[in-house]
Amino acid sequence: MYIQQINLHNLHTLVQLGKVIVLYGARRLGKTTLLKQYITKYLNGSPKYLFVTGDDIHVQEYLSSQSIEKLKEFIGNNKILIIDEAQYIHHVGLNLKLIVDNIPDIKVITSGSSYFDLSKQVGEPLTGRQYHIRQSPLAEKEISTIEKPHEIKAHLETRLIYGSYPEVVLMTDNHNRQEYLKELINSYLFKDILELENIRNSDKLVKILRLIAYQLGKEVSYNELGVQLGLSKNTIEKYLDLLEKVFVVFKRTGFSRNMRKVISKNCRYYFYDIGIRNAIINNYKPLSLRDDVGQLWENYIISERNKIHEYNHDFLSSYFWRTYDGAEIDLIEEKDEDVTAYEIKWNKKQASIPLKLVKTYPGSLTHIINKENYLKFIL
Repeated sequence: MYIQQINLHNLHTLVQLGKVIVLYGARRLGKTTLLKQYITKYLNGSPKYLFVTGDDIHVQEYLSSQSIEKLKEFIGNNKILIIDEAQYIHHVGLNLKLIVDNIPDIKVITSGSSYFDLSKQVGEPLTGRQYHIRQSPLAEKEISTIEKPHEIKAHLETRLIYGSYPEVVLMTDNHNRQEYLKELINSYLFKDILELENIRNSDKLVKILRLIAYQLGKEVSYNELGVQLGLSKNTIEKYLDLLEKVFVVFKRTGFSRNMRKVISKNCRYYFYDIGIRNAIINNYKPLSLRDDVGQLWENYIISERNKIHEYNHDFLSSYFWRTYDGAEIDLIEEKDEDVTAYEIKWNKKQASIPLKLVKTYPGSLTHIINKENYLKFIL
């Protein structure tokens, strides 16, 4: 079964002459599926297209040639060039520049699981010639095309434990889900970092992620992580930066318009997919037996909000908020200097908005997100 991806429409609207679409995201999120669905839906019969994969050595030979004649020969009469796994092609950015500059009637789509490597290659050569599309784990808004609201709520516990990778969502057996997530971590999660950054093994990455996994919703000190792992602060920052660039975790900084009153020096880290987090610590217990439900819930809601904003092209910034005297808010969204605050609580009775926030930012909107009302904030 195929679950309709929001980026399918986004991709179609962005494809145009003289531009290169860069589709990126973690492995196994359905980027290749998205490209094939685009071909099926929008290129059925016309115009002519060429679909290739960058891990094919013959494709690499042509698309890394920096020869206009070889590039023209390779593309032929096709009007759309689609390159999957483009990060494996040397000097791909320069060659794509040659293509769009010298073949005026061509449209180009590329995909890559390793954005930190792909971006280094395509960034400068394609300045002003590229659009980026990020593919995330399935959003509940996408899943809602096959599930009704009551079904989404019924599957909430499964989402909080196993996440929303496409294959995980479509599985019906929890043992299979656990095996899949285990294989994903062992075979795919760190592959780009190990291949492209010359890191010898993933042990340190796993240890860092395990510590981050236990600190969901809490501020992270690079110095403390370094002491615990016997690594320097700079090494910790480097590894976390790499883990962000391969879409395992993302960070939030503290919101402040008055640096003297608000703690904002440290960051909070969340997982793009909560199933990956639970797999890292090997904890698939039901919610009734867990003491981290609040953390899972916070990560889930913030991640779903990220997906909606990304797919809707909402230009806003997200933060957390905490003062030195203990007042805090889980999520602050700011757009055009307008502030919206969200307190994210699993249990409805435990939630409240600090009066200090309302007084500090008069006119700000405030919401409490709980398991009774959450769908209106993520669909």
